[in-house]
Amino acid sequence: MKIIFLKDVKKQGKKGEVKEVANGYANFLIKSGSAVVATEGSLTRLHKEVEEKALKDALEKQQCQKLKEQLEKLKIKMAVKTGAADRVFGSVSTKQIVNELKKNDILIDKKKIKLDNELTSLGFHNVCIELHKEVEAIVRIELVKEK
Repeated sequence: MKIIFLKDVKKQGKKGEVKEVANGYANFLIKSGSAVVATEGSLTRLHKEVEEKALKDALEKQQCQKLKEQLEKLKIKMAVKTGAADRVFGSVSTKQIVNELKKNDILIDKKKIKLDNELTSLGFHNVCIELHKEVEAIVRIELVKEK
């Protein structure tokens, strides 16, 4: 029986995939709400959903590109406490970076900020922000001594 998966099923299929499976297994998947029978109506609905998702994803990617341009023009200056030999106490966290971005009217989730190394020294640092699976922005952050 030909079915359309509504959910990801481990080792069987992913959401939106059309696959031929045994009748008994198809009935089990349908009753559990993991799949529906692949009829003409359900296939056209699936194609429409795929097109809508692609359009939505393209629009989101375009918005992320605009935000990327805005972020890459931005230069953030952060004052940090330092000790002997101008060493930073602790390190700068993603939460602190998000707060600095908020001051510039940019709202970004702290989970999207990718820090390769901790920011523990004074000077300029490049921080990567993953806005979309295909769009990454590099923000330039300068750590200066707190007065």
